[in-house]
Amino acid sequence: MAARQDANANRLDDAARAGWLYYVAGNTQEEIATKMGISRQSAQRLVSLSVSEGLIKVRLDHPIGNCLDLAARLKARFALDHCEVVPSDPGSSSSTIGVAEAGAAEIERFLRRDDPIIMAIGTGRTLKAAIEQLQPMDATHHKVVSLTGNIAPDGSAAFYNVIFNVADTVKARSFPMPLPVIASSARERELLHGQTMIRETLALAAKADITFVGIGHLGADAPLLLDGFITETEHKSLQKAGAVGEICGWAFAADGRLIEGLTNDRVASAPIPSREKGLVIGMAMGTAKAAAIKAALNRRLVNGLITDERTAQLLLA
Repeated sequence: MAARQDANANRLDDAARAGWLYYVAGNTQEEIATKMGISRQSAQRLVSLSVSEGLIKVRLDHPIGNCLDLAARLKARFALDHCEVVPSDPGSSSSTIGVAEAGAAEIERFLRRDDPIIMAIGTGRTLKAAIEQLQPMDATHHKVVSLTGNIAPDGSAAFYNVIFNVADTVKARSFPMPLPVIASSARERELLHGQTMIRETLALAAKADITFVGIGHLGADAPLLLDGFITETEHKSLQKAGAVGEICGWAFAADGRLIEGLTNDRVASAPIPSREKGLVIGMAMGTAKAAAIKAALNRRLVNGLITDERTAQLLLA
């Protein structure tokens, strides 16, 4: 077993070396084969492995005309302060690819600022995928605060809460929200929010200079339902009330207004930070999320968006 683990580790080392030679140093596969003393086919496989294993993270740094045009039209249509549209992969069913990489680059841009900032972070699959793309850096002069609780219904750590991932990677001062995502009652939420430590975290979130959130949908496979934060009965009640999407657990209707009562009475998340005083960027893509994204844009629940071409076209249709 140990020998097999050693062999796998050595193969990943070789893949990392091949990936670096190809993507960073600009070597051809033939040159990599010569330098590493392997066949060209082996070099090709190692380069592919470096990408599939996440050892090499590739970002597109070239503006594409159609994406720029779609971004400009979205900014004009929805009065956005920031918009980025990335290319779509027609053959991919991923709900994060491209958007996660662009989101990571935008997060890094803010964390590289010299002046201290407060960054608020939501939760979700797209945001988690973006955080996993971040490059290590020293951002100890910044504060990163979670908008959502980090405790799942069964008492475990919420899988898609990313505040600790950020802290590990960029070394910024982090402020988690040690709460359940959705409290058991409105009274429990009131009591939890009344604690001194929680009040201070909520106050910090309200002062965020920049915020990144995921936008979830409330269709049949709604993340809140799949991850166990709401029951099937609660899910159906939200749908009956007209809910089409959610941000940090806050459910909203097709016109972007927050749903009155129901689970919104128990959401322990911080309110979405001010869009007048700061930038709130939603990161989302996909046909299933189009209605939720459009509702959030219409009501200006977010004033920034990172999405892909296919979704942008749906939003403009």
